[in-house]
Amino acid sequence: MSKAAQRSAFILAALPSILLAVSAFLGCSSTLADQRQDTPVHRVRVVKVYPHDANAFTQGLEVEGETLYEGTGKYGGSTLRRVELSSGETKLYQKLPQNYFGEGISILNGKIYQLTWKERKCAVYEKESLKYIRYFDYSGQGWGLANDGKHLYMSDGTSSIRVVDPDTFKVIRKIRVKEGRKSIDNLNELEFFDGHLYANIWYKDYIAKIDPESGAIVAWIDCSNVYPAKTRPNVEHVLNGIAHDAESGRLFITGKRWPRLYEIEILDK
Repeated sequence: MSKAAQRSAFILAALPSILLAVSAFLGCSSTLADQRQDTPVHRVRVVKVYPHDANAFTQGLEVEGETLYEGTGKYGGSTLRRVELSSGETKLYQKLPQNYFGEGISILNGKIYQLTWKERKCAVYEKESLKYIRYFDYSGQGWGLANDGKHLYMSDGTSSIRVVDPDTFKVIRKIRVKEGRKSIDNLNELEFFDGHLYANIWYKDYIAKIDPESGAIVAWIDCSNVYPAKTRPNVEHVLNGIAHDAESGRLFITGKRWPRLYEIEILDK
């Protein structure tokens, strides 16, 4: 038998095994895809639009009634500010030191907590006056911050969220956020309401709805129609800001240097 004939015979003999392997791979891929499709995706509707400082590099957002609290980033330009919701006018603010990059904020027990990106410091302020009280130290980076009325929840750009004691800033436990078996990284600004954590994903127009006990993503919220990425002047102007007003139930989103703040309603629930 010639070498060409031998090669043909070998290929024909191996073909069933090759087809079986391909079939198994496709079946596995299909299963993983089906698992991802099992996570509900909710659309949103814009209820109302408010003015927002287009120079604010938004890193943290809270709303209480008609007052917006916002933490902004950038070295030399980081602030904590209190803003009139209806006008977008800043009524009071604190500047962070030039070498601090402000990140997520959360309001708990009459205090505002504000993370810093790489400086490993969480500043604490008196809510009404924005007067600085103290700093807490922590390891790693600080990105997003939220609370459940008792504990703080802190993201650091990975798939891990730390549950933190607000009085000591000691880590109580860690939550690994995942969709199925896949860890979801780049968790950014956080909010906690209706018993769930909500997280912006850096560079994505989707918000993850997270079970705070298991870390499982139970739904995605598609915000891509609110301020479409193609209409933004810069790729860095990403969705980053979720605020839930507990009294009225209103939900707000904005982004880094977005010119507007949006009150939204989650559909398909």
